[in-house]
Amino acid sequence: MNSPSLIFDRALIRRRLLRANAAGAEDFLLRAAADDLCERLSLIKRDFADVVEIGSASPQLSARLAREGRRIVRLAPLAQLVGGAALSVVGDEEALPFAEARFDLAVSALSLHLVNDLPGALIQIRRILKPDGLFLGCLLGGSTLKELRGALGAAETEICGGVSPRVAPFADVRDMGGLLQRAGLALPVADSEPLTVRYRDMFALMADLRAMGATNALHARLRKPALRRLFLRAAEIYAERFSDPDGRVRATLELIFVSGWAPHESQQKPLRPGSATMRLEDALKGAKPAPE
Repeated sequence: MNSPSLIFDRALIRRRLLRANAAGAEDFLLRAAADDLCERLSLIKRDFADVVEIGSASPQLSARLAREGRRIVRLAPLAQLVGGAALSVVGDEEALPFAEARFDLAVSALSLHLVNDLPGALIQIRRILKPDGLFLGCLLGGSTLKELRGALGAAETEICGGVSPRVAPFADVRDMGGLLQRAGLALPVADSEPLTVRYRDMFALMADLRAMGATNALHARLRKPALRRLFLRAAEIYAERFSDPDGRVRATLELIFVSGWAPHESQQKPLRPGSATMRLEDALKGAKPAPE
């Protein structure tokens, strides 16, 4: 079996998360994702006793889930990022260290878009869920940082004659339902919520990304330092194309929310092909005309 191609430098991602944690930076995006996930969970009229929270850089989501009296296990990316009151295990989203059918609910906030094998990670999540258990997740989508991608690409083409990998290839919401189904999750749902954040300029945006440990970690990134004039030109292009009347620039962040259930006999299922008791033609002939 072929191993998945390396998209991300996972060791570099962890080092940058560690640096961001040491600096005490507040991750506003993770907070927004956690707010939405908790709200969505509150609308589901089910009790989830055994919960696993997978991969978040901060324990804030686990702490909020634990307030409802649930038993929480948190998979933390690093020992230094454990924190919180939940039972924590240090591990990797691509190699979940849990027994099969262990949890009623699996939740993940803003970590799965940084794995090298997303279909494989989803299959593992399905494996650790009990029958009729729920997976609820949030990951960044394809429109994320489209302005930064465009400005850097235009500047690099102009100055260097080509484009190097700088912004991650985030998932498309149209593909996520199929990936959930491929992983064996029933009743898959995926929807997208764009979030627009404004900054003084492109450099303020990049400083925020650096503070959150979210700078370029692509495995194929250039290892040599970029030219200073490249970023100066990119900032000019960014301001020309994506600024508001007050001079501040826009940055798009797309949050994709996904859910799916571990299969169970009680769930609604589509009819088997050929199991209809009436032909469509006969049904249409017997239909009453619409009232005038």
